[in-house]
Amino acid sequence: MVTEEMVRAALKNVVDPEIGLDIVNLGLVYRIDVLDEGRVVDIDMTLTTPACPAGPQILDQARREVLALQEVFKNLEDVRINLVWTPFWNPSLMSEEAREELGFF
Repeated sequence: MVTEEMVRAALKNVVDPEIGLDIVNLGLVYRIDVLDEGRVVDIDMTLTTPACPAGPQILDQARREVLALQEVFKNLEDVRINLVWTPFWNPSLMSEEAREELGFF
């Protein structure tokens, strides 16, 4: 069965094209739930700003990366990406590595 860790690893393939870092290390992924015995993955995530021009691309790529897990986990049927704005994203949500890469100390 697909796990939260596997989903998180898949989401690390999604890079914000304006920043050049993946959405997990940017702190854009707030919640990952694997439901219905692995048939559904439900994700709460945000963007760095509501006006993010790459937003639709990022959301689409996130869904595609997780759906690619169907190659191994045939029972995975649906990936739901919920765009949320609470809490509003800020640099403190980034991983330490991401903060260092972008010069936030």
